[in-house]
Amino acid sequence: MKIHVIMDRTIFVWLAFVFILSAPLVQAAGPTTDVYVVKYAANGTILHETTVTYQWMEANLPVYGDGVTHYYHQGAVFEGDKWDPNETISYKDKGAVKGTDIRDICDLAGGMSPDDEVMIRASDGYHVEFGYTNVYEPRPRQGAMVLSWYNGEDTKVGESQGVGYPPDYYTGMRLVFFSDNSTNPEKKHVFGVWDMHECLPEASQHFYELYPSTNGLSIKWVDELRIYSGGYSGEEAGPAKSMSTKISDGVSDEEGTGGDSDAGLIPGFEIIPAIVGLLLVTYMGRKR
Repeated sequence: MKIHVIMDRTIFVWLAFVFILSAPLVQAAGPTTDVYVVKYAANGTILHETTVTYQWMEANLPVYGDGVTHYYHQGAVFEGDKWDPNETISYKDKGAVKGTDIRDICDLAGGMSPDDEVMIRASDGYHVEFGYTNVYEPRPRQGAMVLSWYNGEDTKVGESQGVGYPPDYYTGMRLVFFSDNSTNPEKKHVFGVWDMHECLPEASQHFYELYPSTNGLSIKWVDELRIYSGGYSGEEAGPAKSMSTKISDGVSDEEGTGGDSDAGLIPGFEIIPAIVGLLLVTYMGRKR
């Protein structure tokens, strides 16, 4: 009898432990409505910091996009020239988005100097870094780096973005490059892999395995901008599968990485707390 009591207590403790650990992880990623902006000195101390909502940004900072024009990134090209300089295939429609220039958001925390880097970070920890030139002096073929907080029209093929403001825009807030249409044969606003080659330093370029892709730079669920004086020297964040990507017309993204569906949890993981909770209820009922 004593052994059974000890075993029952052990089972209860382990179930409770798993439930407590898994619940916050499931809620770690999702649509964001505000962004924390901070600038660090070279020694790691905070120089400036602030938090702003998308409502505040829309009302107080220049708005990019018209809610009608669609903007695209380019996924990996697996056949022919992997750099696809003519931007012929693998467009990734990010929707008819509106948003705020990353430059204007950085300026809220003191701005960047030529030797600084900004980390753009998602709520699940995925992040990318960019230097001063790409943020403050982008070439037209790259375009402004925009934190999008509104989508006026969803995509018809590929990853669905949602329409409206977050959380209805359920991949927002999202980083989108507002490339011009000067290099695209269809006159679409595509930030292609060759544009990335020509505009971004190698350290900021994104690759899916050995294939270049600007799709992985379009981070969703952004909630932090960190400016590092003198540059960022930490670890790079690897992409993870997303648990909440919705697909239009049954077409999935061939990458499944950070920018498009990059960061998040393994699909199905979100049901673990529910299962553990049911087991706890069953256990308590049996004890009565």
